[in-house]
Amino acid sequence: MRFNNILWKILLEFQDAPEPWQLGLQDAASPVMEEVVFFHDKIMFILTIIIITVMWLILRALNNKYYHKYLTEGTLIEIVWTLIPAGILVFIAFPSLKLLYFMDEVIDPALTIKAIGHQWYWSYEYSDYLAETLEFDSYMVPTSDLKSGDLRLLEVDNRLIIPIQTQVRVLVTGADVIHAFAVPSLSVKVDAIPGRLNQTSFFINRPGIFYGQCSEICGANHSFMPIVIEAVSLDKYADWIESQTN
Repeated sequence: MRFNNILWKILLEFQDAPEPWQLGLQDAASPVMEEVVFFHDKIMFILTIIIITVMWLILRALNNKYYHKYLTEGTLIEIVWTLIPAGILVFIAFPSLKLLYFMDEVIDPALTIKAIGHQWYWSYEYSDYLAETLEFDSYMVPTSDLKSGDLRLLEVDNRLIIPIQTQVRVLVTGADVIHAFAVPSLSVKVDAIPGRLNQTSFFINRPGIFYGQCSEICGANHSFMPIVIEAVSLDKYADWIESQTN
């Protein structure tokens, strides 16, 4: 039993998946997610300073037994407590807008994949390099079929195979109700809306297995439609494509 726990922890180190009692973000595997993590850390630093300052002012006011009997207004302090928060908001707003633009930008994709959400599974289509479109469905592996080291409610029977160091575009839509294609370690979250094509783009820096889930409540089995992306080298990706077409 102890060996299984150690093995599970070792496997988890090489997989980008949520951990029990996790508080922080998952490790970044794309340039966009790296920027998101950096922006999050910067905002947390600013919020920490604000909270400490406000708590210090409150405690000092509560412990101060002296007060100004005739003080009804203070122009200087009103200017200060207006300009400083405004400056902080501007300091946050510009990087935030830059990051939003960076997240929405699709730059010359070398590979386009279509992801279709169903109740309650995903289907994928590859059509760039093939005479015929490669299509397959991806269902969650039931708990009774899990192997040692597998992640409950996150494993699938068919993974989405993606080459690393490649700009990938994903076209997302829904077949029945609204779903959401989300992979946290890649900073990807796109609504899958029936009758509409949404798109997102990502660039995976390193090999690995990246886990996500449908992030839009879509019915009784909403929590049973995970997403698994396996990032491999370009050579392994070419071998996989060849094996699927033969």
